[in-house]
Parts: sequence; structure tokens; C-alpha cells
Amino acid sequence: MADLKVGDRVIMKKPHACGANSWKVIRVGMDVKIECEKCNHIVMMPRRKFEKKLKEILK
Repeated sequence: MADLKVGDRVIMKKPHACGANSWKVIRVGMDVKIECEKCNHIVMMPRRKFEKKLKEILK
């Protein structure tokens, strides 16, 4: 399990459609809500799916 906190930056395995792959965590719980740092698009997904797609956590 990833040790996530609100405000952490994360790198995902695949880039977003805008070309960026760095995201900011804005909600943590059973679901994780992340915001693209380039285009500010917000995505919410189940924690299990998020952890599969996660590459790295940047504090």
C-alpha cells in the first residue's frame, strides 16, 4: 500500500492526454482524487486501480 497524503505529487505510468504524467493528490481514502499539474484536469479512481497505475511518489 502506498503511503499517500493530500498535497503529494505522484508520477503515473502512462502520461495524461495533455502530455504530462505528474499529478497532485487532492483527496485520499477509498478513492483517490488527483489533479493534472499541466491542464488541471481532475480524475477520481478507486485506490486499488490507482496503486496499479502509480509509478512513483514525490513528497
